[in-house]
Amino acid sequence: MKVSEAMTRDVRVASPEETVRKAAKTMADLDAGFLPVGEMDHLVGMITDRDIAIRGIAKGKGPKAKVREVMTEDVKYYFDDQEIEEVARNMADIQVRRLPVLNRDKRLVGILSLGDIAVSRDGKDAGDALSGILRPGGEHTQTG
Repeated sequence: MKVSEAMTRDVRVASPEETVRKAAKTMADLDAGFLPVGEMDHLVGMITDRDIAIRGIAKGKGPKAKVREVMTEDVKYYFDDQEIEEVARNMADIQVRRLPVLNRDKRLVGILSLGDIAVSRDGKDAGDALSGILRPGGEHTQTG
């Protein structure tokens, strides 16, 4: 099964020039912890609730700070024509639960989450990915 068959297509995108407050409000409205950041039809970053807390609030930036000031620029992504099995293994390896999906022209076409994989594949690949994601360690661990 291809990523395009499982991904969520209706994706809200933040602008790098909008305020952190607006991005946070959009996240709250969507009940989501992240938003892709796009500029001129290209993915330029991601902003997460963690980015707002760590790169924003913790560094003294207020709600009027621009998304560009706190977003993550190094964005990992999948292509819509990749196989779900490959993507699930990769999610486990890099310990992420969701990533943007691009077409081969590098245009944002969706988001793929563990939930999308679970619904589309009876949970098989999602379970494998989740066990890798939940292993100790990784970029945001509190263990040494």
